[in-house]
Amino acid sequence: MEAEGQSVRLDKTALSIQPLHAPPDDRAYWHAQTPAARLAAVELQRQIIYGYDPATTRLQRVFEVVELK
Repeated sequence: MEAEGQSVRLDKTALSIQPLHAPPDDRAYWHAQTPAARLAAVELQRQIIYGYDPATTRLQRVFEVVELK
């Protein structure tokens, strides 16, 4: 996993074309990984797909001043 603060880059030059009916060949690889490694990979994919950076994204806080009667 990348060190915190480093951005992850996607290699867009890597391309593999397979028929849709071909059996997937990555199942054995992911079954050999630990559950923590699998979750880390899912989180990385989520960050890449949605453009989310947990170091800079925060919840928006809205404060309201309410006067009591």
